[in-house]
Amino acid sequence: MIIAACSSPKGTVKIDNAGDEAVVENDSIQHEMETFDSKFETWYTLHDSPAKYRSETYYENWNQQYVSAWNNKAMNSQKSDFFEPIIGWDPTVDYEFDIDHELFYYFMYVENVLKIKILCQNRSRKRRP
Repeated sequence: MIIAACSSPKGTVKIDNAGDEAVVENDSIQHEMETFDSKFETWYTLHDSPAKYRSETYYENWNQQYVSAWNNKAMNSQKSDFFEPIIGWDPTVDYEFDIDHELFYYFMYVENVLKIKILCQNRSRKRRP
């Protein structure tokens, strides 16, 4: 699979403790998602709609697949440096709906807007929205 990201804007996602934006508190632990792509923030605002919401489990399941694929590409030096940062998302942590939802939508933005494939999809298993 060839990924053409050389001329695409560089995008990164960071989820860590503390911060001021998109913070979710859970038992005195704060989680934050930062994206370093201003176009994503605008796109997310336009596409985020409670009418399209799925369950938190839905987002967690997809995020686990996407984060795994992203981090594998980030560790493979032969792939595009678009995937350079490792995403620090842990499937055993409850990040709450807002973080899981926004992270899922970031992956949709990368694949559908930037046209950079993250998951290698089997044609018969294509069930993503």
